[in-house]
Amino acid sequence: MTLAATELAFRAASVALLLVLAASLLSDFRNVLAARLGAAFALGSAAHAASYSIGVPSLTSPWHAPLIALSTGNIVVFWLFTRALFDDEFRLRWWHGLIWAAVTAFSFVGCLWIAPGGNARFSVTAVNLIVLGFIALAVAQTIASWSADLVERRRNVRVFIVCAAALYGGLNALLQILVAGSAGDVANTINAGVLACIVAAIACAMMRVDGADLFPASAAAPAILAQPAAVDESADRKLIDALMRLMADERVYRQENITIGALAGRLRIPEYRLRRLINQQLGYRNFNVFLNNHRIEEAKAALADPAQAAVPVITIAMDAGFQSLGPFNRAFKAVTGVTPTEYRRLKVNAI
Repeated sequence: MTLAATELAFRAASVALLLVLAASLLSDFRNVLAARLGAAFALGSAAHAASYSIGVPSLTSPWHAPLIALSTGNIVVFWLFTRALFDDEFRLRWWHGLIWAAVTAFSFVGCLWIAPGGNARFSVTAVNLIVLGFIALAVAQTIASWSADLVERRRNVRVFIVCAAALYGGLNALLQILVAGSAGDVANTINAGVLACIVAAIACAMMRVDGADLFPASAAAPAILAQPAAVDESADRKLIDALMRLMADERVYRQENITIGALAGRLRIPEYRLRRLINQQLGYRNFNVFLNNHRIEEAKAALADPAQAAVPVITIAMDAGFQSLGPFNRAFKAVTGVTPTEYRRLKVNAI
């Protein structure tokens, strides 16, 4: 088999796997934002698999340019995918679409006008620096959010997906910046083979984890505090009682930057055991949601108290453990369906 045929086979395999993955995510989890973004990322990656080559072409055909532009814009989708993957409360904003459109449009203009105008190196370097920037954002998001994930079976899979995609994308971006001309058939064949292997590994890893663990059944935050499930072991029951005393009596959720490791230290148990208890016995998938729901319960009581009617909302939020008003308002509305001010007014009118 010739190099060209081998490269084509690798590209076709990657595209086929990515299309199947996208179809599977949309079929099983179409109502979950992380899954929809995952499907969009898979489709953008399919465009990358079909169009990517190492080197700096000065001319790009009109049919090739849209694929390259979609492949470039896919790095924004990757960034959003990592945010949704590690934060069940993440929501898309209108400006996310603008960022994607701007990156895609810049890549398209670079292919058809900037590069043919004698500025191929500038166009490729600028595009790939943008790619590296979004990869850095995605990796930083993964590092910041990983510890708060309470679902054991999905934590390592999520990190593998992000790291594999980031490593491949980062190395390719650096290659594009450093390689002055075409890298040749051998390099492109190897690159296509590596991509096919990474796609296959990600697909295999996702199949080994239950879909309900990888993605939440509902994108909405719980409306009330999760109630403990039946606990069979007396040791677990005692630990949960001790945990709830820390939350109710000592209100440890008020502490600034409280971590699950610090909380496990207070209980004198390993961190992995506390994760399992909060997830499997209390029903939470994310440690920050667990803390925020306790904070919101305290804030609801304060907002409904006529004696605190003159206390500013931001004071109530800060006292409950929130660091600023914006996150408090978003978390409060996600749980109650109304803003803190509206909640206070409804309670006052009900008296």
